[in-house]
Amino acid sequence: MQLSPECARVLGSLMEKALTTPQQYPLTINALVGACNQTSNREPVVTYDETTVLNALDELKDQRLVRFVLPSHGRSVVRYRQVLEETLGIDARQCAILAVLLLRGPQTVGELRIRTERMAQFDGLDKIEHELDLLASRADPLSENIGRRPGQKEERWASPLLGIGSVPSPEADGDAYSEIAPLRVDAGGSGGRLHDVESELSELRAEVAGLRQQLEELRASLGG
Repeated sequence: MQLSPECARVLGSLMEKALTTPQQYPLTINALVGACNQTSNREPVVTYDETTVLNALDELKDQRLVRFVLPSHGRSVVRYRQVLEETLGIDARQCAILAVLLLRGPQTVGELRIRTERMAQFDGLDKIEHELDLLASRADPLSENIGRRPGQKEERWASPLLGIGSVPSPEADGDAYSEIAPLRVDAGGSGGRLHDVESELSELRAEVAGLRQQLEELRASLGG
């Protein structure tokens, strides 16, 4: 199974928000568009419109990776939730890893530990490596080791859902690889603090989007 970039971004955004802002989940289309277009924790940054996201949702629904939640319990709009763990049989920790790989492309184990902090708890890098190995050992692998990038000591992991395995290896063609996965290091020092600020800001944006949608629903229910 391979996903288009749009489907990967939509699915990854749903996976991330399910773990980081469960109080706002499932997401409305407005909140999901905002999640896809975040300028933090995304590589590359995109500007999808509602039609693009809805088309991706239809594709993901056909693949049984997304479910549409019809209005109920006072809600007046359709909401969307991912069901990857149900369809593929993975747990929350593996969902967190996959969400980062779908939203940011290839990552080192160290980068994965930092970028999954708000989604799951891992007691050390070896725990993340263990989950990556489990994902890679499936009949249809969900992760793969793509080796080191030139100038890096750590090996990087990617998800075959994005078709990364079809591109040249980093050792064979650093330039081609760099176009797909630009290096961005957030770990440690000021980079680590910047990562924390970006993560908090993205969560605040999602919460504001959710509150705005709740207000719209309340107005609709009151006939406003």
